[in-house]
Amino acid sequence: MKVTLESTTKIVELNVNGQTVPARVWEGRTAHGIRCHAYITRIAVHEDDDATEFDRELLEQRKPSAVIEAIPYRLIV
Repeated sequence: MKVTLESTTKIVELNVNGQTVPARVWEGRTAHGIRCHAYITRIAVHEDDDATEFDRELLEQRKPSAVIEAIPYRLIV
């Protein structure tokens, strides 16, 4: 499966194994156009790659859609 995601300004807290972890909500679509969202807690660039452009683009965030905005601030996974 391939998914294209965009970073949003929405951050939620996930309860993972008894610990609270912040996660940014990303919105996107699959290659077949199915809308989806992901809760990203960590993202990194391979150590052999130049991360300059990646770091710059990572700062870009858009306002979440109304459906995503309704997701509770605190989630339990």
